[in-house]
Amino acid sequence: MSTEPAAAEGVQIHQTRGGLPDFLQSVNLKHVKLGYHYLVSHLLTLCLVPLIAVIIIQASQLNPDDIHQLWLHLQYNLVSVVIFSAVFISGSTVYIMTRPRSVYLVDYSCYLPPSHLQVEFHRFMEHSKLTGDFDDSSLEFQRKILERSGLGEETYVPEAMHYLPPRPSMGAAREEAEQVMFGALDNLFANTNVKPKDIGILVVNCSLFNPTPSLSAMIVNKYKLRVNIRSFNLGGMGCSAGVIAVDLAKDMLQVHRNTYAVVVSTENITQNWYFGNKKSMLIPNCLFRVGGAAVLLSNKPVDRRRAKYKLVHVVRTHRGADDMAFRCVYQEQDNAGKTGVSLSKDLMAIAGGALKANITTLGPLVLPLSEQLLFFTTLVAKKLFNAKVKPYIPDFKLAFDHFCIHAGGRAVIDELEKNLQLLPVHVEASRMTLHRFGNTSSSSIWYELAYTEAKGRMRKRNRVWQIAFGSGFKCNSAVWEALRNVKPSPNSPWEDCIHRYPVQTVA
Repeated sequence: MSTEPAAAEGVQIHQTRGGLPDFLQSVNLKHVKLGYHYLVSHLLTLCLVPLIAVIIIQASQLNPDDIHQLWLHLQYNLVSVVIFSAVFISGSTVYIMTRPRSVYLVDYSCYLPPSHLQVEFHRFMEHSKLTGDFDDSSLEFQRKILERSGLGEETYVPEAMHYLPPRPSMGAAREEAEQVMFGALDNLFANTNVKPKDIGILVVNCSLFNPTPSLSAMIVNKYKLRVNIRSFNLGGMGCSAGVIAVDLAKDMLQVHRNTYAVVVSTENITQNWYFGNKKSMLIPNCLFRVGGAAVLLSNKPVDRRRAKYKLVHVVRTHRGADDMAFRCVYQEQDNAGKTGVSLSKDLMAIAGGALKANITTLGPLVLPLSEQLLFFTTLVAKKLFNAKVKPYIPDFKLAFDHFCIHAGGRAVIDELEKNLQLLPVHVEASRMTLHRFGNTSSSSIWYELAYTEAKGRMRKRNRVWQIAFGSGFKCNSAVWEALRNVKPSPNSPWEDCIHRYPVQTVA
């Protein structure tokens, strides 16, 4: 085929030394890697098939006399057969009795705030100016953060922040907590037909609002939960606390048989809005928004038939021993005595280190053998032969079908997309959640999962990686496996707007 038409059209085809165009070389390398992955993944099968074939051929050649001789041999070794059978049965019984109980995600619900709580950018800026608490430099800083944040014009702030002046009272904070938690729980109980009295374990996480009685006690009182409820209230654990709450519920479900656990993840903004002029403490005002989720977990085998997902792994990483990591997300007072949460300029670097530690533990649990061999081979080559060899980054796309990356901000999503070598479709749920709902803290990973379901992308046996970052500094992962083709539950937060997504966000 002549290349003249291509040249006439201005198309340049770069040749490699071997004569192949660059794009063909990249395609060939991709095919080689896929072939290698398939070979290693099915190596055991490929080895066993010939072995089984040989056994079948040998068995088919046995005559009645051979079979009779084998039977006589077993009779003479009856004691050995009995001992082996007893050991096998005993071992099987111990394994069945002590193996971890499966934990199923029956359903979950994300809170959708009323439309009158939505805040557009111009209203946010106008309101901030009218409060009189921010100088011109701080107002301009907030405007730039909003424009680059990846948030859309339909996120929600609490009722108290819509007043002039704002009314960040204890009563208003309680009201925000009740609206979010009870709104999510009402929908969860309606969708699952589970009675509140059937709940045996309750775990609530909220970092910045911890009243007395606790948030978990508010739920017990509202739904009249039973007197022997095992309730827990996690505070101050940041945006990754949702995965911690799931892990705690999982551990409790290993102890208490045949029961339900409810996890409620939320954050409270009303009393945690910053009214000062320190730049590092203004960023949360621009990113954090109202949201929450309620999750129903079960260890009942009968619930497998109706559950959406099965919990496969939870991996938690805590870098709090390092002083910089400990202080990179820090609640404090500024020089004027105004309280807020300060974000360090080193936050992304610290998050990267926490992610590396987390996936070092998670990788061997989820990655196919082919990726583990490549990683190990590269590591050995780097240690023995050449210190300049680049470390091999495992392809987590071979382990997971969907990624729910905490929607902490555009920079967080960008960094993980780059470091994990993900495609735009893999971070779509995170970007769209950030755009539609903002940073809803620990509940953001559930809005992202709801987005994937609303798009009709969740298929049976698909694996989902929820990954969240939080103060301390922590990086936590939860891995779920879909038990069926999952459809969105009624009253999904995306129900009225999924047709508009994905949208183009700020670059």
